[in-house]
Amino acid sequence: MCNSSLLKTIATSIFLLLPISAMPAQSGDGKVLKLATTTSTENSGLLEYLLPAFERDSGYRVHVIAVGTGKALRMGRDGDVDVVLVHAPAAEQKFVDDGHGVASVPVMYNDFVVVGPAGDPAGTGNSKNTHEAFSKIAGSKALFISRGDDSGTNKKELAIWKDAGITLQGEWYREAGQGMGKVLQMAGELSAYTLTDRGTWLAFRSKSPLQITYEGDPALFNPYGIIAVNPTRYPDINHHGAQALIKWITSPTGQQMIGKYTVADSLLFTPSANTGQFADEKSSSTKPQ
Repeated sequence: MCNSSLLKTIATSIFLLLPISAMPAQSGDGKVLKLATTTSTENSGLLEYLLPAFERDSGYRVHVIAVGTGKALRMGRDGDVDVVLVHAPAAEQKFVDDGHGVASVPVMYNDFVVVGPAGDPAGTGNSKNTHEAFSKIAGSKALFISRGDDSGTNKKELAIWKDAGITLQGEWYREAGQGMGKVLQMAGELSAYTLTDRGTWLAFRSKSPLQITYEGDPALFNPYGIIAVNPTRYPDINHHGAQALIKWITSPTGQQMIGKYTVADSLLFTPSANTGQFADEKSSSTKPQ
């Protein structure tokens, strides 16, 4: 055998031995699934924990694009991804109502918390509700770092300020235009307050000088939904892959994994899918079609 033929044979053998997740993306082969999701699912480590199991079970390789919820939904609207996993119920419903997505399927939830400097100089800790906590921050002109990126967290934060009747102006309020991890870092360096999802906070708290100053209001509930992009609008997207991921992450297997994911013995997310409908479907395949 000539050297070129031998090298080609060796290269082919190595490629065939590679796991699916290590193989290069091949457009049109149905094995690559593009997921746009919020930075909280990435920063918390959840996706790094979940997706290898889905890839092993399904044969799909997931390409994750972690951005704010607003941008993730825009990518779905433009047909740039196959499926979105986000946490902004009103925006999700509009996305579906406008025909960009098939349906928003519940996956899990946690909650938002207010974090700030040790000692809580604005006095948010004894507030009766979230609006009062935010009013104390504004009234004391304590520095507040907003994500300012149209993410689900940013949408929630802006809704709280609006409902509290607070005008956002002055040096005390700063928009970062960054993901949650970066904002937590900035807030820690500047001894500022910010609003964060609990999952990302639990993943970052050991590296931060901040502490939770206000929590527990039902208004801070933070549900996550997964949506397949509408295949009738974008026939070339990987709808089979999107359906496979939705089915897997809402199945007993996916939900149990979410319910077992902890950082420093703290549960980051609570599974919320109705798994009963999947009880008799364990034998059904999620292989690429």
